[in-house]
Amino acid sequence: MITDQVTLDHGSGGEASRELVNDIFLTRLDNDFLRRLDDSAVIELSGHKFAMTTDSYVVDPIFFPGGDIGSLSVHGTVNDLCMQGAVPLYLTLGLVLEEGLPMEDLMTIIDSVSRAAKEANVKVVAGDTKVVPKGNADKIFINTSGIGFVPEGVEVGSHNARPGDLILINGDIGDHGIAVLASREGLDFKTGLTSDSAPLNALVASILKVSSRIHVLRDPTRGGVATALNEIAGQSGVGVHLFEDSLPISKAVMAASELLGFDPLYLANEGKCLIAVAPQDADSVLRAMKRNKYGKNSKIIGQVTDQNPGRVLLKTRVGGTRILSMLTGEQLPRIC
Repeated sequence: MITDQVTLDHGSGGEASRELVNDIFLTRLDNDFLRRLDDSAVIELSGHKFAMTTDSYVVDPIFFPGGDIGSLSVHGTVNDLCMQGAVPLYLTLGLVLEEGLPMEDLMTIIDSVSRAAKEANVKVVAGDTKVVPKGNADKIFINTSGIGFVPEGVEVGSHNARPGDLILINGDIGDHGIAVLASREGLDFKTGLTSDSAPLNALVASILKVSSRIHVLRDPTRGGVATALNEIAGQSGVGVHLFEDSLPISKAVMAASELLGFDPLYLANEGKCLIAVAPQDADSVLRAMKRNKYGKNSKIIGQVTDQNPGRVLLKTRVGGTRILSMLTGEQLPRIC
């Protein structure tokens, strides 16, 4: 049910976000590309496939442990391209600056953009800058668009999960959400926890080399792992079973989540990838992931099933089953 006004919940990446997309955007802009509801659109030009994406970043604070709004904007856009199996090539950079932003902060952020782009092997090829009066923005907002080349034979998407597929993830869940929250609120958990923000193009390229049976790639950003898996289950018409014992969650994130009343499965991640792969290739994909510096703690965390289509079920440590629904409400606004 669409409300009379936009709320923070509409930016959560959860149920309200889905309603906004389906009831407002798709009804007015519907086409074959948007209807897929993937992180990037795959288009064909002169017989070659390319992925295109765009994203906006409003994270608060603009500097946080493990990154800043500049590196985050590059990582997020690169990763959205990767989730279509694309090789990221070019980015654009759009800046909305608030009057009074310290020039030193701006230079630090652009230096961070430069370092992140070099690590991801992409070029920033166009940009735009707007300045608004003090009080009409919050320091700096960034919009990035990206384009990448999709290699021949690569066909992945949230609609493509198949019963029997195993679900893998490349490391600990929820680090970004807790790191940003702690920095925003001045919380000191004395753990040294940092954001997981990172470019995943090298990791994705390595797993696509060892398997042609990777069916889904999805980054669990806003709404976390549980929401991303619900989207996959719904779009593919399958069920997903998660194994609680296998979930990689650090003691620091678990302790902070218990203290603050959060569920790590709904916390945002900025350097994680969910992978659905045919079971016969799961071990080779897992080995390839662990060889990458952003995949050393990779694990198999679940399986796709033909039971309970559209639902995600968590098999608990005590032998019970818990339904994991889409995120409702806004846990952490302005997390990316």
